[in-house]
Amino acid sequence: MKAGKPSPATELRESARVKLALARTHAGAFSSACRMLLRCVKSGHKILLFGNGGSAADAQHIATEIVGRFVRERRGLPAIALTTDTSALTSISNDYGFEYVYARQVQALARRGDVVVAISTSGNSPNVLEGIRAARKAGAGIIGMTGASGGAMARMCDTVFTVPSKSTQRVQEAHITIGHILCGAIDESIIS
Repeated sequence: MKAGKPSPATELRESARVKLALARTHAGAFSSACRMLLRCVKSGHKILLFGNGGSAADAQHIATEIVGRFVRERRGLPAIALTTDTSALTSISNDYGFEYVYARQVQALARRGDVVVAISTSGNSPNVLEGIRAARKAGAGIIGMTGASGGAMARMCDTVFTVPSKSTQRVQEAHITIGHILCGAIDESIIS
């Protein structure tokens, strides 16, 4: 290990500290997000997820857990990561600009009763904010996952998780944990 670099034990303690702080401060957000998602899937609606970079990977990961299964065997549920269609991503970016890459997809796919999960560690990603605006126009519910400041998206979502850290890696670690908790709630409430 290089001098001055935190040890693995220090990194793990910090990750655990951030997640425990999130548990103390976001009980209401967990409850609200679970209600939104359960109402959505039980009424036959879909979940749309998006973000950039690591957040795009989280969107895909969470969508896969919903469509496939998380822990329990159950029927597949409709969830789409808007980060995976390279033709849509490249054509929308080319024709309209990258800031509209999610908004155009949300405009095409989201309906009242659906839920959008927007993920941005800064809370200020222009394309994520445009996607949220499009979801609002469509009448979809909006769950946000962001970092400590919450950025602009904190005020735009119905329910928001503002992870209490300025460290991108700690925020991303907490986001996938939040996603797993929400997937677990869906698993427990859906009868095959």
